[in-house]
Amino acid sequence: MLQPKKTKFRRQQKGKMKGNTKRGAELAFGSFGIKSLDECWITSRQIEAARQAITRRMKREGQLWIRIFPDKPVTKKPAEVRMGKGKGAPEYFVARVSPGRILFESEGVTYETAKEAMRLGAQKLPVLTKFVVRRDFVVE
Repeated sequence: MLQPKKTKFRRQQKGKMKGNTKRGAELAFGSFGIKSLDECWITSRQIEAARQAITRRMKREGQLWIRIFPDKPVTKKPAEVRMGKGKGAPEYFVARVSPGRILFESEGVTYETAKEAMRLGAQKLPVLTKFVVRRDFVVE
């Protein structure tokens, strides 16, 4: 699963997620992709599950790019622990996703295969998505 090799600080505050994405809203590598329509945190496990679903459907032909990276640590205190006594230990990492962000891109497969693969991958994610195609792509 994806996670940073090292972080500057072990724990991070929750923060706010408002507004649309500022960068990463255009297809950069492939001809097909899935774009987020609302904001949420996507865990590294969810990214991995979506990646597996997409690559299985594409039958390992073509290429796949993951355009998000889980770099935000989420902490959790153990079960049945009293209030106070500091912040919990980091449990897992999430990627912040805002509306308009490209999540996955693919290249080297047919339009139908890419559409179905991205649909299967999007089912694994906790965010509404849209299938996007490069402007200069011609469907044969």
